[in-house]
This record gives sequence, C-alpha cells and structure tokens, in this order.
Amino acid sequence: MPLPTIEWIGGIDGKIKIIDQTLLPTELKYVYCDDVKDAYHAIKTLMVRGAPAIGIAAAMGTVLGIGKSDSGNYEDFMRDLKETTTYLASSRPTAVNLFWGLKRMEATASKNSHKSVADIKNLLLEEAKTILEEDKEICRKIGENGQSLIPDGGTVLTHCNAGGLATAYYGTALALIFTAAQKGKTVHVYADETRPLLQGSRLTAWELKNAGIDVTLICDNMAAHTMKDKKVDCIIVGADRIAANGDAANKIGTYGLSIVAKEHHIPFYVAAPASTFDLSLASGTEIPIEERDPAEVTHIQGNRIAPEGVKVFNPAFDVTPAGNIKAIITERGVINDPTTEKVKNTIQ
Repeated sequence: MPLPTIEWIGGIDGKIKIIDQTLLPTELKYVYCDDVKDAYHAIKTLMVRGAPAIGIAAAMGTVLGIGKSDSGNYEDFMRDLKETTTYLASSRPTAVNLFWGLKRMEATASKNSHKSVADIKNLLLEEAKTILEEDKEICRKIGENGQSLIPDGGTVLTHCNAGGLATAYYGTALALIFTAAQKGKTVHVYADETRPLLQGSRLTAWELKNAGIDVTLICDNMAAHTMKDKKVDCIIVGADRIAANGDAANKIGTYGLSIVAKEHHIPFYVAAPASTFDLSLASGTEIPIEERDPAEVTHIQGNRIAPEGVKVFNPAFDVTPAGNIKAIITERGVINDPTTEKVKNTIQ
C-alpha cells in the first residue's frame, strides 16, 4: 500500500496533512496546512505536486479558506468562496486539475444555495473528501486498463514522478507498473532523474525501490543512449493537462523523450485521469506553460552551480504532440493513436 500523500484531518475546522515532497528521499516528513495560505504555499513550492494531488489540495484548501468565513447569507459566503478559489487558482498555471478541483467546489456551493451557510461548509468538506476517494479508484482503474501494455519481463522508461506521491493512491504512469507487478509480471524501470528539481531521482526511484520494483536511475541526457543500447519496451509518463486533440503537457523533457522514442520505434504512452483533459483547448499550443524560479537551475540543494548573473530559461513543462503518443490510458478506457474525435468519444 502506498503512503497517503494527502489527507484531511478532523471536521470542518480541521487541517490538511501532506508529505513534504521537497524533503524526499532523505527525510519523510508530514506537515499540516492550517489555513488557505498554507495550502497555497504547499502547492506553489511543490510540497504537494502532481496534477491529481494538486486538484485534491485545491479542494481541501478551499475548505480551509471558507471554514472561518462568518458570512451569514449565501451571497456573502459565495463572495468569500470565490475569493478563496481565485487565490488558490493563482498558485500554478499548467496543471488543469487545480482548476477542475476549484470548479467542483464552486459548483457544489452553487447547487446548494437554498441551504444554510453551515450546511454548505460541511457539504464542501464532503466534496473535497469525495474527490480524494474518487482519485483512489481512478488510479486503480488506470492501472487495470494499462497494465496489459507492459509485457512480462518488460522494461519501462519513465520521466518525472507520476506515482502515489502525485495522486491519492497508486499514481497514473506508475499505476500501470504497480498493477503489472501485482499480477505477477516482472518489470524493470529506467527512471529519468528529471532536472532541475529531480523528481525522478528523489521521488520515482524512492517509490519504486520501496515497492520492490527493479529500478535503475539514469540522467535525463542518457535516455536516448539507453533506448538505443538497452531493451526498452515502452515509455510511460503522466500528464498535467491534455488538450482536446490529445496533445499532452508534462514535465519538461517529456517532449524530447517522445521524439527519441519515435525514432527508436518504442511506443510512448501517457497515463492520466479524465480530469486532466481540458477540452476547451483545441491543441497543446494553447496550454499555458509555467516558468519557475531561475534558482532551480542555478542551484542544487542551495549550492550554486552556475555563474552569478547568468540568464536562465526555466519552463516547468513542455507539450508532446498527439502524433508522438501511441495511447493515452485513462480510467474510462485506452485512447489509441489519439485524435480529437477519439478523445471526445472517451472523455465526454
């Protein structure tokens, strides 16, 4: 069983309990978010990360934000709620699950406008808990739907972290691997380090090793050589936002990996829940790409590795075109050779 990444502790006046992922793998520490500013900080600084986990954190952060609202009527309460969701929405721009979770919370309040403010607060807490429980089941279904793509004795290459730490349970990309192993398959994984924040080495390698999966860590710039000289059966990654045509945004470096996989005729798979699809965007060119602090590139664990004053370009994500993706695995089914029509038929 994976460690719980995120939990709600207590009642309407409770708090969020998360693993501080910035400290892994050297320290496993749980921290608590007592108010909405704590939740914003946890999302912004990647203490909690991964699209599904961000969606859960946003929903729970909404509860923290409105829990102490003293509004006595629905109109004033909705103003407080909207202020909270707008604030949380500004934490990170790319992962659509953040906005999906916030919209679900707003919709829950709207459809219960006839009830008391106290009742609405409790319903919002229940909705946040429901989102978490739904994600657990979604992870299981993604794993079941995609594990057959991994042959017994197969080797998988993955990029960034799309395991239990990125969700409420098994993960997305790693759910395929965990499920295949549970069914008795032998699986070997190459995990990219994922510069600049090293989620692959710090988190994915940690998760797989703890689960007893045979994992080998490689630097990002070793992936092409590994595909050429080693037996790699498939690439499996997660996603933070998927456009209507199947273009998928994921951690920076994923796009380049898909090009190399195509050159070596290795199937490239994306595993993600339906909530990661943004059907309002026709293609990946419309996906906003987050640019992060230059210090993430110029420093490693606080130690400078680049000259003072050097310019830095630090996009956190890139977009893999649907033409490079063999299949997208969701809880609703597998979308082979994704197109706008196939995505619509599966997700809507």
